[in-house]
Amino acid sequence: METLEQMLGAHPFFAGLDPSFIGLASGCAHDVSFAAGEFICHEGDAADRFYLVREGHVALQISAPGRGVATFLTVGPGEVFGINWLAPPYRWSYDARTVEKTHAVALDATCLRVKCENEPALGYALTKRVLPVLIERLHACRTQLLDLYGVPS
Repeated sequence: METLEQMLGAHPFFAGLDPSFIGLASGCAHDVSFAAGEFICHEGDAADRFYLVREGHVALQISAPGRGVATFLTVGPGEVFGINWLAPPYRWSYDARTVEKTHAVALDATCLRVKCENEPALGYALTKRVLPVLIERLHACRTQLLDLYGVPS
């Protein structure tokens, strides 16, 4: 049986991270599973978890008045979601719903923030890993906006 520390160490988000940091983070981790179609979080709720997807896919969705629900990103194995845990006001800015049965590691956000405060090098290492995810998603949103609203040449 794989330990939480091994699960974290095997996930691309934690690849190459100092083993002592993986050990610290694993104290905040839980192995979780979700059925197909299950909501994991809702926009506006407390962002109390950070998820590392191991198997399955999760659709990140927003609701637009008059337009319904739209999936803006689907994350799968080796990817993360829930980076809202890192910055106040610690609220979800979208809904997350499984596309299929999904296995993940959920990290308790409060626990992780306390460990980052107590061990600033851990906080810095995690922030350096979250920033590329944010930048990649910002670029993806920009591309979607261009596709949606761009003027043909």
